[in-house]
Amino acid sequence: MSTFARIGARLLRKLPPELAHVLAVRALAAGFGPTDTTPADPVLQTQAMGLSFPNPIGVAAGFDKDARVPDALLALGFGFAEAGTVTPEPQPGNPKPRMFRLEEDRAVINRLGFNNQGLDAYTARLAARQNKPGIVGANIGANKDSEDRIADYVTGLNHVAGLASYVTVNVSSPNTPGLRDLQARDALRDLAGRVGAARDALAGFADAPLPLVLKIAPDLAAEDIRDAVEIAIEMGFQGLIVSNTTIARPETLKSPNKEQTGGLSGAPLLEPSTAALRVAAYVNKGRLTLIGAGGVSSGDSAYAKIRAGASLVQLYTAFGYDGPSLIPRIKKELAELLRRDGFASVKDAVGADLKS
Repeated sequence: MSTFARIGARLLRKLPPELAHVLAVRALAAGFGPTDTTPADPVLQTQAMGLSFPNPIGVAAGFDKDARVPDALLALGFGFAEAGTVTPEPQPGNPKPRMFRLEEDRAVINRLGFNNQGLDAYTARLAARQNKPGIVGANIGANKDSEDRIADYVTGLNHVAGLASYVTVNVSSPNTPGLRDLQARDALRDLAGRVGAARDALAGFADAPLPLVLKIAPDLAAEDIRDAVEIAIEMGFQGLIVSNTTIARPETLKSPNKEQTGGLSGAPLLEPSTAALRVAAYVNKGRLTLIGAGGVSSGDSAYAKIRAGASLVQLYTAFGYDGPSLIPRIKKELAELLRRDGFASVKDAVGADLKS
């Protein structure tokens, strides 16, 4: 990473977190982001959901809410980028301040509330990047004041189809009142059924259906995780992201900001999200592609997700703390760990802890 990029990353950490985030996206959009020039490592290349990933490390939804910089993120070395969450209509989100660093805990609490510019602006940017290389997923959500939230997901799917490599249905944000109720079994079956049917009705996907991914919370009971896996499979989804942010507050948190309401992300989420991932992997038995998210900040933590059953891994909070240099470092560390343990590929290591 260039000296300019390193200085910029340090300066951003001195600013309030939401302002730092806005400026980071603007800097990437203006072309100030570095490019990862390290050669692609074949041990990291992997296949999932019918797609070919140069490496399994992706940036989670939330960083690029309005699909402003997916290609700049890919240039940093990410194997894939997920843009969103986008709702059908623009909405401002919750009142500010709504994003808080927990420096002592390497964590963040946010209660943003799906702030975004809406589908029209989002899809226009995705359309402008068509025919460019790289895997870009679309993360769709529902408007806070929607009378039919499931219809919002169908609308989102219909708009982003043909513009995104895969589509994530986000029903697990804790910052839109009532949204997580869609994870209850009957509601989730209704949602997944309607979205799955809408996907199946799309024109132009007869040979390879557009991959659908469900994103769940880490706070679900084991029985609810089991239901989510089985319903996703039943309704024709291809993947499951485990997990979103948590509403829990571990007793080990040190920062005074720990009392803020919202979703907790970062280092304290690693253990509970990986535990939820293991439950999903045990039930899944390889039928869905599992994507591990929550607390990833190193090659070790990415590897832990893979060994727990994830084929792909996402991060966001550690990226905010460490800047772009984190990405090539994680890839290097992960490749070394795979080779150390005798794995020829990421796929060979998926779920290794479940087999021992």
